[in-house]
Amino acid sequence: MSSQARTICLSLLAGWLVVACDLGGQSGAAVTPGELPAEESEPRGPNNGRLLVNGDFALELAVYETGVPPEFRAWATDAGRPVAPGLVDLGVTLNRLGGAVDEHRFAAQGQFLRGDALVSEPHSFVVTVEAEYEGRRHRWEYDSFEGRTRIGAEMAAALGIGTMAAGSAVIEERVTLYGTIMPATELVREVSARFEGVLESVPVMLGERVSEGQTLAIVESNESLQSYEIAAPIAGVVTERIANAGEQTAGRRLFTIVDTSTVWADLAVFPGDRGRVRVGANVAVTPAAGGAGVVGTISYIDVLAASNQAVTARAVLDNSDGTLAPGTYVSAEVQVGEHVVPLAVKRSALQSFRDFTVVYAKFGDEYEVRMLELGRQAGEWAEVLGGLERGTIYVTENSYLIKADIEKTGATHDH
Repeated sequence: MSSQARTICLSLLAGWLVVACDLGGQSGAAVTPGELPAEESEPRGPNNGRLLVNGDFALELAVYETGVPPEFRAWATDAGRPVAPGLVDLGVTLNRLGGAVDEHRFAAQGQFLRGDALVSEPHSFVVTVEAEYEGRRHRWEYDSFEGRTRIGAEMAAALGIGTMAAGSAVIEERVTLYGTIMPATELVREVSARFEGVLESVPVMLGERVSEGQTLAIVESNESLQSYEIAAPIAGVVTERIANAGEQTAGRRLFTIVDTSTVWADLAVFPGDRGRVRVGANVAVTPAAGGAGVVGTISYIDVLAASNQAVTARAVLDNSDGTLAPGTYVSAEVQVGEHVVPLAVKRSALQSFRDFTVVYAKFGDEYEVRMLELGRQAGEWAEVLGGLERGTIYVTENSYLIKADIEKTGATHDH
């Protein structure tokens, strides 16, 4: 997408997107019998938790994550006085986007109630709180969303937001090498006269492409005084012509012909990569100046190191289209490993969110962060070790637009 198109897309996002991302607010009317605090006030308790009130009974609920994995902690009061934690029966249900439901039960610990399960990321859910104290039941429900937004299908299509299902992938490990294109020595021919004599005519020019058997020169033999032809031994380009009519052949090289339909890429392999590059490895070679690449395999690795401590790895390349001229500097991506992983995402999908690397999962018209634990990364894929379910639809193209819209809403990690 061009920079102009990106600007237009961001403007569309700023003006038209419908955002379903209250990020810590409470939605809907109060749930009887509990009364929810007004959305605009969002009262907090002394422990910076959300304060839920029903008559004289109040419950402060917080996600505590200082020095421990995130967990729920709660404090109860009755008419402003602390309630012993053991006197409150408390449960919290988290309904997540995509249908997952987390249940948390609480037990007394010191002066507070402590949840029995990890509050996993993202901390984005509809929260249902049920508490019983002195025979009375209290219930609250509120939204606590983060990293979530809503984009209609028509808008998503206009913005070029692409998606796919998370699944297995083949991760190819590669190393980058640098080198030079060389002519294949078996396709270089130096041509001289079979019998010494005088060059009567030289009908080919330097740089001319010749076919196998084409006449390069006509020589009058010094011994027989008979004329004979010097023919091209291979098809190729005349890269050297040291022959002019009227000259003696004098036992010298008269022509050099090079066939560049196949060339070598001689690549420098330094000690750090020497144990990983193997004969038979796939390689993609690209001219340093840019342009189309050519694929091949490593056919030879020298056993002697040069003065710079590198050994030469050679790839034989099809150059029938003439893309790679001998003498050209090139870079090469050499495959040194291949791993089939059960779950991976496109690296183009990865974005940052708080201190996490994330992708944006899609559920209908809603998008939400999924914090990832990543393994190996190579090529277009990143292995996922945790944080995403197999089969989840996630954003692969233009995910930065989702991030921009979420950031526009002022997303915070608030409970």
